[in-house]
Formats: sequence, structure tokens, C-alpha cells
Amino acid sequence: MPQGLNRRSRVVTEGDSRSPNRAMLRAVGFSDADFAKPIIGISNAHSTITPCNAGIGGLAERAAKGVREAGGMPQVFGTITISDGISMGTEGMKCSLVSREVIADSIETVVRGQSLDGVIAIGGCDKNMPGAMIAIARLDVPAIFVYGGTIKAGRWKSDDLTIVSVFEAVGACSAGAMSHDDLLGIERNACPGIGSCGGMYTANTMSSAIEAMGMSLPMTSTMAAEDAEKADTTEEAGRALVGLIERQVLPRQIMTRAAFENAIAVTMALGGSTNAVLHLLAIAHAAEVPLTIDDFERIRRKVPVVADLKPSGRWVATDLRRVGGVPLVMKMLLRAGLLDGSCLTVTGKTIAENLAEVPDAPPAGQDVVRPMEKPVYAQGHLAILRGNLAPEGSVAKISGLKLPRITGPARVFESEESCLEAILAGQVKAGDVVVIRYEGPKGGPGMREMLAPTSAIIGQGLGDKVGMVTDGRFSGGTYGMVVGHVAPEAALGGPIALVRDGDRITIDADRNLLELEVDDAEIARRRAAWKAPAPRYTRGVLAKYAKSVGSSSLGAVTD
Repeated sequence: MPQGLNRRSRVVTEGDSRSPNRAMLRAVGFSDADFAKPIIGISNAHSTITPCNAGIGGLAERAAKGVREAGGMPQVFGTITISDGISMGTEGMKCSLVSREVIADSIETVVRGQSLDGVIAIGGCDKNMPGAMIAIARLDVPAIFVYGGTIKAGRWKSDDLTIVSVFEAVGACSAGAMSHDDLLGIERNACPGIGSCGGMYTANTMSSAIEAMGMSLPMTSTMAAEDAEKADTTEEAGRALVGLIERQVLPRQIMTRAAFENAIAVTMALGGSTNAVLHLLAIAHAAEVPLTIDDFERIRRKVPVVADLKPSGRWVATDLRRVGGVPLVMKMLLRAGLLDGSCLTVTGKTIAENLAEVPDAPPAGQDVVRPMEKPVYAQGHLAILRGNLAPEGSVAKISGLKLPRITGPARVFESEESCLEAILAGQVKAGDVVVIRYEGPKGGPGMREMLAPTSAIIGQGLGDKVGMVTDGRFSGGTYGMVVGHVAPEAALGGPIALVRDGDRITIDADRNLLELEVDDAEIARRRAAWKAPAPRYTRGVLAKYAKSVGSSSLGAVTD
């Protein structure tokens, strides 16, 4: 047996102290021969609570089939999911980021507790992926991540739709720019089947980043959940994992500093979600790889955006798959010297070896992926802004902006709900800088996403005219002059807690600046008078999370 394998994976011998363990396993189908095989966990986030995860049960069966055929013994176990799209704009959204930690802890608990030899983690919705990867990094046993797959585009009249289309339609309808019939038509047709939200939102961003990191099989990050190739490649992942166990290829051999930089580069090239910053920092922390938000800014400045994908672009993930997927973008970056091809992957080969037969330029006759010489944007779109309003940093998504700078009066809200109500009532005007605070990791708690307010602003035609600043997060479906992850957060007395209505705020993407135009003496007076609010939850999971979670600038980790 290879070194490091589960010692229970041996044939039973007379008087063996492990006999009671084997007796339990016989009850779930083990034979004498099976005890000599590596026991492989298949972490299964199947749930009908969200279309993102509704097909994962079938994928777990295919993964088990691949493991069994390759000589392993699969053992399926479950973990949880929260649908960001369903909980968006509600109190339930506070549980979304918390679920990342619950997923990580649950996978780690089972794999450690059952002394498994390896794990395949299958996830769909946004927090499934970083949660699984945090667990994989902590455990450091052979592992592969499998993405549950993306949803196909919906259709209403002549327009392709995603879930974000519905949020924007609400804003357009409230502003009188869309009929109620069209709003209903969009709502009824936006999500035509199973799979994760279709644009380069958080789920597809993280699946792409994980593929770029080398922890999932090539090409699998943009496949549609409903297509046969998704199930076929999941079975292939089962076979591949047995090979990794035989060779004892471990995640931390793959998840190196260079691999994280590859993941950041691909995220920038694809126009991915701001949440990638939070999640990659957290995964790196679990893998004990030094990574900071400043690394994102450094890589942003040299990597162009080459994919014209929603939310600020035209196309969805299945369109990217059609023209060559993430491997095409990786090969383009490799050719340009912007990717480290020496990094190991779960195929047992390096990035460069995996990409050897992949074209290094996009195919003719399409505009989903642009040539490096004619990118969508010359630099990456996830900018790290600092200033007296965000001393520890903040994250701005600057793709699709006509004007990279805004200075305007603050409109301060203590919650997402109060902000959305004001927007829909027409109380937010062009030139305003909306501030939503006490929505950070501790203060929320849970760092809710602000898709409803930002989409309402877009729907009302104010996307280029209104700024937004929050210590919460933004959905991967958000775009516009928005700045999230402001740290320190308001609940810790960060400067965002000291902003008052009418204060002038500057957001300047060109200068990486987020500034409160109030003199230092006045800020000091306000700080002296500030008092921390009482915790919103005093018992249960949200209370425990609030006590343990750290700054968003470090990934909002809990350990």
C-alpha cells in the first residue's frame, strides 16, 4: 500500500483490533477484498433547495462509479448549501458566507473522523466551492473538486437571461422603464433548468479559479449541469483520484503560491466576481500560503480582461465553454508570460502539459474571448482601494464603468433593506454615494451581498451615476461604481461607521482611492463619540460566527 493510506483499508486478520470498524463497514456493503482498497469520500452537496445543487446527487453516483472501477471504495456523505439567489435581499442572506465555514468544517470533520484516504468534493452554489477547498487545504489528503455545472441561459423575447436579469427588471419596472408583463416574463424564464447562475458570477468565477489552480479536471469549470459531459467528467474525476492516492499527490503540492497567482490571473482575465478576493484569501490561509489583497492589485495591473462575460459583458459561461473554455484563456495567458506553466495539477501533469494541445489564440468568428492584443479592458477589473475610509483596503469591480471616479454626498443606510426601500422610492439621485454599513462579517453578521440595491440602481438607469460603498459584499452579478469589503468594518469602529449623511466621498479607481472628505480632527471627534452596537444575534450559528470571524481584508476566516 502507498504510504499514508488509511490503515483500516487492509484485509481482516485474526484478532485484529480493527475488526469492530470492519463490522460496521460490512453493513454498508464492504467485502473482505474492499478493505484492501483506498476508502474515498465523496462529499455531496445535493439539495433541491437551489437549482445550483439539484443535479449533484446524480454526479455523486457517477463519481462513485469512477472510484469503484479504478479500484477504490467510495463512501458518499452530505454537506449543506445556501442558495444566494433565493436568500438575496433577506435576513437569510446572512447565512450565506457562514455556510462556507459550515461546509468546510463538515467536510473536514467527516474525512478526519473516518480516516478517509481521499475526497472528491462536488458543489454547485457559490459557497460550496470555497468551503470545499478550505477543507481540502486543511486536510491535505488527495482530493479533486468537481463543479456541479452552470445553468443554461434563459430567454424572453429576443434577450438571453440570467438570474441578475430579474433583479435588474425589478428596478426597471419600479422606475417605469419596463412593463409588469415583461417583468413577469423575465422572472418566469430566467432560470430554465438546473445549474449555477450563468454569468461569470461567483459560482462560475470560483469554478474557473479552481480549474486554473489545478484542483479540478481541465475544461470542467464551464460545463452545463444538464449536459452529459458534466456527468462523464465527474466519473473521470473518480478514476483520477484513485491515481492521485496511489502516487500520494497531495493538495498542498498543487495549491502553491504560484497556483494561487494563476487563479488570480484567470479571474482577472475572465472579469470574475469580487468574491474571488475573499475566497482565495481564505483558501490560501487554510493552505498556509502567504497571500494578501495587495497581490490582487499587483496581478490586476498586468493581466487584461479578455472575456466579454456577464454581468458587465454580453455572454454566459456556456458560451465560454463553446469557444474553448478556461483552458483557452489559460493558454493565452501562458503564451503572454502571465501564467506559471510549471504548476502541478490533479491530472498528474503540469499546467503547461495540460495545455499543450490547446490553441493559444481565440477562434475566429466569435467575440466571447478577445485576442490579447485587443482585450475588453487593458487591465484587470478587481481593484484594491485604500484611503481614510478603508485603511485595511476594499474591493471595487471597475469593469463596465464609463467614469472611473465619482465624488458625491453620502446617503447613509444602516442595512440593505432600508437602502433598497429608498432606491425603489426614487430617493437616491444621480451623484449620490450610497453607504450601507453594519453589514460586515461581524456586524451583519455574515457580510450579506448587495445585489438587490445595485440591480435596482442599474434598472433605474443610474449605474454610471451613483456610487455605493459597503462593509458587506457584492454578488458576482453586480457591476457599476461599487466598493465592497470595506475594512475595518463598521461594527469594529472602522471609519465607515463615522460617515454622516451629506459627507463628501470620493471613489477613484484610477488612484485606488476611497476617501472620506472630512478633516482628521472631525473624524477623531466622531470616533471618540462612537459606541459599538449590541450584537444582532446572541445565540446560535450567527452568534458563534460573529465571535470568531476575522476581517474581510484577510478573507473573513474563522480560524
